[in-house]
Amino acid sequence: MTTSTPLATAKVRLRGVVFDMDGTLTVPVIDFPAMYRTVLGEKEYLKIKSENPSGIDILHHIETWSPDKQKQAYEIIADFEKQGLDRLQIMPGASELCGFLDSRNIRRGLITRNVKEAVDLFHLRFGMIFSPALSREFRPYKPDPAPLLHICTTWGMQPDEVMMIGDSLKDDVACGKRAGAFTCLLDETGRYDSPVYENTEFKPDYTVTSLVEARSLLEKHFDLIP
Repeated sequence: MTTSTPLATAKVRLRGVVFDMDGTLTVPVIDFPAMYRTVLGEKEYLKIKSENPSGIDILHHIETWSPDKQKQAYEIIADFEKQGLDRLQIMPGASELCGFLDSRNIRRGLITRNVKEAVDLFHLRFGMIFSPALSREFRPYKPDPAPLLHICTTWGMQPDEVMMIGDSLKDDVACGKRAGAFTCLLDETGRYDSPVYENTEFKPDYTVTSLVEARSLLEKHFDLIP
């Protein structure tokens, strides 16, 4: 996957940036394959994975289950997430990027499929406040565009004045593109260069390997005007 640039030579105004949390603002610490296997069982996990090469949407999948089975699944997910909270680390370049946006008076928001407790801990531990900060309790969640559109409305901005930055094609990029916002995929290891993702419905406007690179991208391609 290569980084694409807008056809227009003039810089586009950007007034706000919305971030994913896990794997974007924080170092990925949750073992998602292990969590999926525990929730789904090995046979069902392999079946769903083969049908969804770009990634498993576990939250939407278990919504079709019975209430009792859902409850058990959410308890397993919550346990994995709690283990992740104990190892929470900020992503390199996150503080610097947010400080840069603050210096330009660019709004910062957050959308995560994690729980509010994780967002609160993130704010408390790293002293970085995102507003609005929408967690899993906000429905519908990513990849539905609703949370991003909610933030745009709260800010009084149009979606094409906002960028969504995240590490997931199926959640973050899809959410951003469906809302009509600019999208930036954080792909540290180049895993999205795999042919598996060639036919993915939504492609990012930009791809970076670090949040440090994201800052350079914003300065190069956008007029950062609140």
